[in-house]
Amino acid sequence: MSFDGIFTHVMVQQLRQQLLNGRVMKIQQPYPNELIMTIRSQRHNYPLLLSAHPQYARVQITDIPYANPDVPTNFTMALRKYLAAATLRDIQQADNDRVIHLLFSTRDELGDQQDLAVIIEIMGRHSNIMLINTNTNKIIDLIRHVPADQNRYRLLMPGANYVTPPDQHLLNPFNDDGQALTTLTWDNDLTKLAKQLQHLYQGLGKDSALELVTRLSPVHDQSSQLQQVWRDFWHTVAQQPQPTITINDQGNTYFSPIPYISLNGQQETFTDASVMLDHFYIDKAERDRVKQQGAQLIHAIKTHLEKDYKKQTKLQHTLNETQKADDYRIRGEVLTTYLSQVKRGMTQITLPNFYDNEQPLTISLSNQLSPSKNAQRYFAKYQKLKNAIAYVNEQMRLNTAEINYLEGILTEIDLADPKDLSDIKTELEQEGYLRKPHKNKKKRQKISKPDVFYASDGTNITVGKNNLQNDRLTLKTARKDDIWLHAKNIPGSHVIISANKPSEKTLQEAAILAAYFSKSRLSATVPVDYVMVKRIHKPNGAKPGFVTYTGQHTLYVTPQKDIVEKLRHKPTI
Repeated sequence: MSFDGIFTHVMVQQLRQQLLNGRVMKIQQPYPNELIMTIRSQRHNYPLLLSAHPQYARVQITDIPYANPDVPTNFTMALRKYLAAATLRDIQQADNDRVIHLLFSTRDELGDQQDLAVIIEIMGRHSNIMLINTNTNKIIDLIRHVPADQNRYRLLMPGANYVTPPDQHLLNPFNDDGQALTTLTWDNDLTKLAKQLQHLYQGLGKDSALELVTRLSPVHDQSSQLQQVWRDFWHTVAQQPQPTITINDQGNTYFSPIPYISLNGQQETFTDASVMLDHFYIDKAERDRVKQQGAQLIHAIKTHLEKDYKKQTKLQHTLNETQKADDYRIRGEVLTTYLSQVKRGMTQITLPNFYDNEQPLTISLSNQLSPSKNAQRYFAKYQKLKNAIAYVNEQMRLNTAEINYLEGILTEIDLADPKDLSDIKTELEQEGYLRKPHKNKKKRQKISKPDVFYASDGTNITVGKNNLQNDRLTLKTARKDDIWLHAKNIPGSHVIISANKPSEKTLQEAAILAAYFSKSRLSATVPVDYVMVKRIHKPNGAKPGFVTYTGQHTLYVTPQKDIVEKLRHKPTI
């Protein structure tokens, strides 16, 4: 389901209860299309997410962690300049449209009161966030500049007058008693009925319109009951919302302001719309953010991998050629034995092969060389290929190691949170896969901290999310008698149990973490090795994250997201 006008209504009402008269404490733009505006209200700091993402545009309070960029954007600087310590005096929705107005009061440089608005337009790929001076109706700045040649209806650029989105002249369902329902053409096709409803009322997403006609159809020929069902639906949404996530039998996930009877499947209700959206978007939005921010890293890695794959093919071809080495040696020896029968000017000769029961062997010759020179040419080819075998095998070993390393980095990116990408970028710079920034332009990058989980008995379990974290965690932070775990023979996280004799359940939970944060996350059964840290060794010159170990034991576990999420929280013992 999209963030439609109905859900916008529910969100605005909840935000009003939590944020009104709050003060702006911090403004950050961690992602290109998203802002975090921290508002202090009722003795609590609320991170308010304003998103103009083309797919996941929304407004909510979020508890999902984010990485703040070192250099703020121009839009962030403008917001900080005008909204620092401003008071949020009202939150409004434009009728039942997906447009939210955050109205602020502040003081300008002269101490005079200044009224400003942050307007969030949730319109798919046309979504935008803009700062408006409400006294002059001028746009101060926007998260996305839209010049006149891209939008003929209105100019969305700094300094332009703010023009509201085009009015579709639809009814606001929260202000309607259902009289207009009599104009619908009722039949058994609920999809067509839902489209009729969308053309009549404002802010109805496809799922909401289908939900309404599902509730209304059984009583469509009874006017009084029809209007009662209509009023009951809107009263429930406005007065008793129950934000709900529904997972159907196909695994598709939907969210709605109340439980929708038109959505079949497992339903989970929440008391807070923002908490529900965090639960819904934590994977979808995070994967998209990683994909956006990691695009440069992924491109660089795939470029190197393509070269390595081609190199491996060439090396394998060369190795196949070395299989002919003995054939060249045999031809040289046969020629040498019957050298008296070879005459200058011959292009080939057939001689008995004493290595194959005197079977005839046809040998190609160069008519420009003497008989002895032709024999020496075969011995030279033999020696060259023989010498090449050791070199080619070593090159293939090194190339295979690099392929495994780079494929492991791709796995790390796939499993990473946005905050982990800076470590991966630093590692690629250190290993020469990315160009290092100028020393005077960038300070030494600090390695972020690994994730901490808690076993059911309260034991700390630490998970490295990339190679730099893995090296520091295993080789520097962990105690020698701690327990180290890793998914067997595949790229994945180093996991440390902060205990030398953990319980069987703690070992099992840590193994589930190791399997979940590995390339085999989606597998049914994953072998996980565990051993004391003192048995871990890093070979000289090895790539980041690569270690060897002996004396390990192996557990077989199934990665389970619900268990991983449970282990994020410290148990009350």
